[in-house]
Amino acid sequence: MEPPEEPLRPVIYTMENKPIVTCAGDQNLFASVYPTLSQQLPREPMEWRRSYGRAPKMIHLESNFVQFKEELLPKEGNKALLTFPFLHIYWTECCDTEVYKATLKDDITKWQNVMKAHSSVDWLIVVVESDAKKKNKTNILPRTSIVDKIRNDFCNKQSDRCVVLCDPLKDSSRAQESWNAFLTKLRTLLLMSFTKNLGKFEDDMRTLREKRTEPGWSFCEYFMVQEELAFVFEMLQQFEDALVQYDELDALFSQYVVNFGAGDGANWLTFFCQSVKSWNGLILRKPIDMEKRELIQSQEATLLDLRSYLFSRQCTLLIFLQRPWEVSQRALELLHNCVQELRLLEVSVPPGALDCWVFLSCLEVLQRIEGCCDRAQIDSNISHTVGLWSYATEKLKSLGYLCGLVSENGPNSEDLNRTVDLLAGLGAERPETAKTAQSPYKKLKEALSSVEAFEKHYLDLSHATIEMYTSIGRIRSAKLVGKDLAEFYMRKKSPQKAEVYLQNALKNYVAEGWALPITHTRKQLAECQKHLGQIENYLQTSSLLASDSHLTEDERKHFCQEILNFANQQKESPGLKVVLSMHSFAQLKHLHFDPSNALVHVGGTLSIEITLLSQMPVSVQVEQIAISVHFSIEKNSYRKTAEWLTKHKTSNGIISFPNENSSVPFSRSNSPALELYEMYERSPSDNSLNTTGIICKNVHMLLRRQESSSSLEIPSGVTLEDGAHILKCSNVTLDPGVNKIIFRTQAKEPGTYTLRQMCTSVGHVQFVLPHIYPIVQYDVYSQDPQLKVEPLTDSLLAGIPQKVKFTVTTGYYTIKNGDSLQLSNADAMLILFHAENRAIIYSNTREKSSEASLMIQSSEKVTSVSLPMAPAYHMIEFELEVLSLPSTPTTSGESDKLGNKEPHRKNKEKQKAGNCMVTLDQKVSIDCPWSIYSTIIALTFNIPFKATHSLLSAGKRKYIQVCVQNLSELGFQLSDSNLIDTGNSPDLQLIPLNTKCQQTLYNVKAEIFPPLGTEYCKTGSLCSLEVSITRLSDLLEVDKDEALTESDDYCTTKLMYEVVDNSSNWAVCGKSSGVISMPVTARATHKVHMEVMPLFAGYLPFPDVRLFKYLPHHSAHSTQLDADSWIENDNLSVDKNMDDQTDNSSLKSKSSSHSAASVEHKGLPMPRLQPFPSGQVFNSSTGMQILVIPSKDDHILEVSVT
Repeated sequence: MEPPEEPLRPVIYTMENKPIVTCAGDQNLFASVYPTLSQQLPREPMEWRRSYGRAPKMIHLESNFVQFKEELLPKEGNKALLTFPFLHIYWTECCDTEVYKATLKDDITKWQNVMKAHSSVDWLIVVVESDAKKKNKTNILPRTSIVDKIRNDFCNKQSDRCVVLCDPLKDSSRAQESWNAFLTKLRTLLLMSFTKNLGKFEDDMRTLREKRTEPGWSFCEYFMVQEELAFVFEMLQQFEDALVQYDELDALFSQYVVNFGAGDGANWLTFFCQSVKSWNGLILRKPIDMEKRELIQSQEATLLDLRSYLFSRQCTLLIFLQRPWEVSQRALELLHNCVQELRLLEVSVPPGALDCWVFLSCLEVLQRIEGCCDRAQIDSNISHTVGLWSYATEKLKSLGYLCGLVSENGPNSEDLNRTVDLLAGLGAERPETAKTAQSPYKKLKEALSSVEAFEKHYLDLSHATIEMYTSIGRIRSAKLVGKDLAEFYMRKKSPQKAEVYLQNALKNYVAEGWALPITHTRKQLAECQKHLGQIENYLQTSSLLASDSHLTEDERKHFCQEILNFANQQKESPGLKVVLSMHSFAQLKHLHFDPSNALVHVGGTLSIEITLLSQMPVSVQVEQIAISVHFSIEKNSYRKTAEWLTKHKTSNGIISFPNENSSVPFSRSNSPALELYEMYERSPSDNSLNTTGIICKNVHMLLRRQESSSSLEIPSGVTLEDGAHILKCSNVTLDPGVNKIIFRTQAKEPGTYTLRQMCTSVGHVQFVLPHIYPIVQYDVYSQDPQLKVEPLTDSLLAGIPQKVKFTVTTGYYTIKNGDSLQLSNADAMLILFHAENRAIIYSNTREKSSEASLMIQSSEKVTSVSLPMAPAYHMIEFELEVLSLPSTPTTSGESDKLGNKEPHRKNKEKQKAGNCMVTLDQKVSIDCPWSIYSTIIALTFNIPFKATHSLLSAGKRKYIQVCVQNLSELGFQLSDSNLIDTGNSPDLQLIPLNTKCQQTLYNVKAEIFPPLGTEYCKTGSLCSLEVSITRLSDLLEVDKDEALTESDDYCTTKLMYEVVDNSSNWAVCGKSSGVISMPVTARATHKVHMEVMPLFAGYLPFPDVRLFKYLPHHSAHSTQLDADSWIENDNLSVDKNMDDQTDNSSLKSKSSSHSAASVEHKGLPMPRLQPFPSGQVFNSSTGMQILVIPSKDDHILEVSVT
């Protein structure tokens, strides 16, 4: 079995140039050692250290050894590095001193003189020693004599420039060591020469580049100089460094072109502005295109010539670096940039010439990559090459349109002439591709030869590109190529093939929300559907385009008129109806019910106002707008009442519908927001800013694919049911923008009505909204008359007149004149009525309809309440007072005791849970005019008091203690309390012992605050004491005394306060008492601030705050001193009325100077302090405590426990 054929290895084009080394002296000797020298020299790598801090590299040195000639030495001004001899070697195997003196010395001298004349200092003398010659010459001196002579005569201080090579042709260890030493020296000298000459060359090149702003500077000359450097790097197999040189030339030229476009042009750019006469594409099949290089050197190259040559060199180096995919990336950028640069430079290009150049270049790059990669690599790297396939397809399409190969009738004479001109600009096919069957040149020439050939090539390229894009997940790009195919099929009059590609592209654009591509694709699709005769689809697409804001007004009107023309066709086919989706024609924005709760009784009228946003560019006359309504009845026997429906309905009656974008139903408005961040890339060496940009961190969420249905879904088969439950509005004109349409319906049958569909009819076209969402419903109810009696308070109290609310819901019944409610009178409950009682009539929407006086007649057994006239489905409300009599026997005076009540309520929390009120149930029978049956109403009354008594004895006397407890939420005031002997015994005498209760006049409240910045009071720290004195009532009889001062209806009284601490827990600092002028007005407040110091730690009770009336002294003295001047501190003693019943009648002196002060002011009139009677001053701080923590510095802790 024969082995399978090996695949052809990729062809790598290499450069033949090598560093030149000249050889002088004995040429036969050099020829004998050359094979070994050329083989051994590149074996060992050498470390090449370069200037400017560049990283060292390991390189393998090779050389091109040539015979020394003076013509090889560089002349002044010659910058060619490729022909520069980097090292000169003189070979000799002379062992005889006489021969050395006679001929060798003179020959070496001439050799060195020639090099000195050309400033060449890189040389080496090699003396070859052979044992065979030693045996033949017995009179020769040791070899060191010749070497020493040469070193003394020529090397001077550079003795290392003369080396000895021993027996180079023998295979011995001595010979090998000699070879190794020689090769090391040779490599070192070569590297030294490279470093020195390249450094000088780079400096000269840099100097030349810095002169680029001077007049006369030529880019082509500089190009040749820097390319020499690139050649040297390539010669040394440093392909990366060589590529850098071409990249720098590329960037420099691009910058000059950009500056030219901005108005800052260089003179030398005019050479590249000449008209394009050849467009044969890139040449990548040989390492150096010498033809284009010579054009550049002679400054005759066009822009395309320069770009083609520059890219071919970059391509060669990238192939050497095994980076073929970067070639495709750079090629795509080059082709696009060249198109822009030709426009910036205003270069004259024949029509189609640039398309030919791009097409040929794309295929040339693709074939070049295929030539150096196997099929598996190509298939796995489609993402790098598919851009070139797509660009070639696009340019071939442009050429087909330009040359008339896509027109319906084929190319005309003008198209044929243009094709001939384009093919002439290609020139003859290059020799390197002449034998290739599928060369770019042959493909283009064949594609432009006929309509059939063009179609074949274009379809092959398009399908291949779509397949590649799809395989790598670039669906958008695939759909874009598909759109071009659809346009091609439309021109070829094959709309059925074009529709598939347009539908797929539109589906993708709609799913991702690309507005402009959607509009453009829909226009193409509309044309396609029109040619196919798809009337329904065409009208639907036309409605979408007519509402598309991305089109011009004229375009929108055109598509709208297409719909209207079809709708207004003659009645030749009356049964023809086209159903379209409404979302592109008009949008339902709002719906408003009247009444607003969408609740109406049987026989009532309901109005529905809808807001339609017409998206058509012109006014449209609509024959009818119909809303399909679905009717449903409750399954169970329970029917919704008006009260229940009112509680479960919205109050405003307005329903808003979500916005829809007719042109982009699945728009990107719901997509997450862009998360953009700044990005900086800095150099690792000097931290300088290299690049900056913006990156999107949530691109995976924004560019994800969405599977959704097509926007062209037609609600086929959707019709409105013909029946009674349809709301209609005829002959409506829909203007562009907001329109309001009102529907009215009369409720006939109770139930729930749901709005399902809406249809707008325009001639033969019906625009249907298949589902109204959110769900819209209205309810129709039928309700029986009802009577409801409820108290106006949480509970009814017995013995007190209580208000009760009567609510009559008329339902289907109409209250006529003379209808009344007949209430049976209960024995223990009275119905009280007043002349001002009125009844209010409300509609079923709780709107006040009217008001009428309430006529009440009462007899011994029946109370009749005449009802005002009211229509059906209304409500009548009125209030009556009822009085439940206590069940226990009472005297006639008992009602007076219960009559006076206070308006304020007590706090519920203060009532004890165990104390419950006794309840009484009172039942009333009511006869209603709409029913033959009586309605029994039960009212529950609570007895608000609980009374207990006890009999106490003291000697011969008996004391009866009666406790009355209020269990209700109302506050009562016991105005009279009498205990009556019902037996009228003459020996029994009841004497009341209750004193008259005093009303509270003032509220005194004290608060203690810790020092600022601390949470608790500490022992030994000053704390703030705030005393608030609040007046609780206005002027009373008890206030009219000597302390009262009246002035213009404004009354004040003098009060004295005093802060004392009898428990010695606090030290009051500063003024502890004072006199204030207090307004006699309810809620008047006076605040006093002072400082106190806690003496102990623990929970300390507040200091006592005492309040006195401050009365003037009864004296005959005409001069009365100001009272405030007397009371400035604690040392002042004043007279007080001593009352044995209270402890608040005196002020204690806290100082030993008390008696002295009294003696000092003896004889002067002193004011008087009068204590308040019990109950007139309420101290709300009594019993309050505050936490005092010990100071940190205390060693002894005293804690007060109370």
